Amino acid sequence: MNLPAPALDRLREQIGRGLFARVAGPSGPQNRARIHNTPGPRWFGPDRPIRTVHGDASMFIGGLSALLLQSLHPLAMAAVTGHSGYRGDPWGRLQRTSTFLSVTTYGTADDAEQAVARVRAVHEGVRGVTADGQPYRAGDPHLLGWVHAAEVDSFLRAHQRYGAHPLDGAGCDGYLADTARVAVALGVTDPPRDQAELAARLAAYRPELRATREAREAARFILLRPPLPGAARGPYAVLAANAVGMLPPWARDLLGLPYAPLLDRACVRPAGHALTGGIRWAMRPLRQAHTPDPA
Repeated sequence: MNLPAPALDRLREQIGRGLFARVAGPSGPQNRARIHNTPGPRWFGPDRPIRTVHGDASMFIGGLSALLLQSLHPLAMAAVTGHSGYRGDPWGRLQRTSTFLSVTTYGTADDAEQAVARVRAVHEGVRGVTADGQPYRAGDPHLLGWVHAAEVDSFLRAHQRYGAHPLDGAGCDGYLADTARVAVALGVTDPPRDQAELAARLAAYRPELRATREAREAARFILLRPPLPGAARGPYAVLAANAVGMLPPWARDLLGLPYAPLLDRACVRPAGHALTGGIRWAMRPLRQAHTPDPA
């Protein structure tokens, strides 16, 4: 049965507002107004690839995949386990990350610099020792470099597979050059600025990666036990399956995650395309007209 246009618009607005509230949090509307409506120079102009990638619904899959990939560095995972409170407040963590990405991608240069300064201050207090006696600190440039490389690799992979307008080779390199600016501000030393550098950087970190007990527990929580209402569990399962399917094979193997290539191509990816298309449709009325940013 076809819904009349007014009813369809109401449904779209209801779904879009629910998604926005989940991702952006209770301060989302105020943050969105400040980010987009405050006059002043930005780090990135409207034609930059970082705006295309970070404003697309593919980020829902890319974000989940990034969390799984980042968990494979034992020091990064120890910092998350000991300090982030991801189990007690996973949506708060998501909302803070979403706001940071939005501010640095779309906000004024002043706001971006203040957001970076706040994150660096938080990192200064995140330090400790792993269960096997290794010291860690979140502000370590080497550790920050892994978190950044895993994040941008996941975001870009997701965009190239599920984005509305995948980038060409120059666009992919441009995205990495854009994100490198944010990474340097956060304290990363010499972040990758093109696809070749990113591949080399990920390969260089491989000997340090392993699936600790904390990483496997985090994967189970992210994939199987997220705090969601029943109606949202089906769509979330589609996001989660696509996040796993998008991981590099070696990362899936380390985490012991199941993967069936034929099922992935025949069912999982088409469902991922349909779901990201639906998210794009639902959130379009809520976006600022001059940018594609969902937050």
